Amino acid sequence: MFSTQHPPTRTGLIRDLREKIARIERGGAGAEAGLVACTGVPAIDHALPAGGLARGALHEAMGAGPDTEHAAAATLFMAGLLARLDGPVLWVLRQADLFAPGLAAAGLSPDRIIFAEAGRDVLAAMEEGLRHRGLVSVVGEVVGRLTLVASRRLQLAAEQAGILAVVLRRSQGFDDPVLSEPTAAVTRWRVTALPSPPALPHAPATPGLGRARWRLDLLRCRGGEPGSWIVEGADATGGLALVAEIRDRPAAEAQRLLA
Repeated sequence: MFSTQHPPTRTGLIRDLREKIARIERGGAGAEAGLVACTGVPAIDHALPAGGLARGALHEAMGAGPDTEHAAAATLFMAGLLARLDGPVLWVLRQADLFAPGLAAAGLSPDRIIFAEAGRDVLAAMEEGLRHRGLVSVVGEVVGRLTLVASRRLQLAAEQAGILAVVLRRSQGFDDPVLSEPTAAVTRWRVTALPSPPALPHAPATPGLGRARWRLDLLRCRGGEPGSWIVEGADATGGLALVAEIRDRPAAEAQRLLA
């Protein structure tokens, strides 16, 4: 899927993106259907002012602990949300380290994705993609600092095109202070991978065989309130689910478990 050649120059990258997106637009693939990307979990969707992740807005997601460097759980979380929308996705990579079958397992088929390896020009490629209404979403993998000015440019471009923009934040440091700096993103998520439960009733002492579990922390939400949920990871349709032991407990006790 990826070439071993060096990434194209910035001019060549933008030219190629324009050609690919123009072909999509000529084919009639638009970004008009659906105004939000819902998680499918009422407790989470009801906490978001739009009932899900709003289109025409910029959203951030990052990992936690050892996953801060690669943001694998955050990547699958966003892939599952995008799987619930119709239309093509531009996915801008810093380097060719994305595992496309993993996205497919979360419901997002690689056939829907335009992969662009942009090196240090991720933000420029995202801005170019957000100028084209034939896309349903533009995703970019950003390492290190995302300035307020740069995020405002992405937010403005997303608003104008009505496209869901996603920045996946990555860093080599678990507690990198740049990840907590203010940006123009409408929501900011931290996705922490938790131990999976045993899948076999007769082997309860064997962990890690069941469906992935994540702790979703909504760190910031414009017009809403932060929150935390423990969910089962995205399935083949992109759907999430609250874990049974949280869902079935009284609200006060469930909140204590999440603390």
